[in-house]
Amino acid sequence: MKKLEVIGFNIQSCIMAQRAGAYRIELCDSPGEGGTTPSAGLIREARKKLSIELFPIIRPRGGDFLYSDDEFEIMKTDVLLCKNAGCDGVVIGMLKADGSVDTHRCSQLVELAYPLGVTFHRAFDRSANAFEAMEHIISIGCERILTSGQRSSINEGAGLVAELVAKADNRIIIMPGSGVRADNIQWIAEKTKATEFHSSARKLISSNMTYRNEQFPEELNAVGVDEEEIRRMVGVLNGE
Repeated sequence: MKKLEVIGFNIQSCIMAQRAGAYRIELCDSPGEGGTTPSAGLIREARKKLSIELFPIIRPRGGDFLYSDDEFEIMKTDVLLCKNAGCDGVVIGMLKADGSVDTHRCSQLVELAYPLGVTFHRAFDRSANAFEAMEHIISIGCERILTSGQRSSINEGAGLVAELVAKADNRIIIMPGSGVRADNIQWIAEKTKATEFHSSARKLISSNMTYRNEQFPEELNAVGVDEEEIRRMVGVLNGE
């Protein structure tokens, strides 16, 4: 069975993605920073509204994946919050300054999250050696890696993703993401032999405000999801 994970940046997007057939939600805040840890309120409300798998990202800020001791303490607290809220898993990723996986601290988060599942996010794409990083991520007990093949989009990195899938040999799930849409998901599946896929299905949602302050000319758009795009991707994966 092929599965589609969709990013949810707000509760409306989560509900729409579930309705369209998504298998899992990666719950995030701050789309402009590539995703940071969502609020406790959003995590709890998403858990109440969703019956599909829910994996909040544990990322205390945007930027790199080299974290201070204080930031690591925040991450541990957020993992426990997700666990207590009844989430199905969390999404983590930490590197050392030399580009290797911070296995010591990542393994602590995996242990803290247990029995929740753990995905290693696209910090993997900033690692110095993809194959060494994969082995380290397997060794600490993560169940999947989200990757665009260490390139800016999966269209460019599909070759490396295919190599990772083959090298993983079912020891860990390699989940391609970044640029996955209905018009290329079949090609990605055939090229990489992956069985799980990650998409933002991003769509800007216009404000319903009737009053606009003309002294603030910027658009008040929110990042949401394209429900029909998700439905099309699920259809392709199901052979429809």
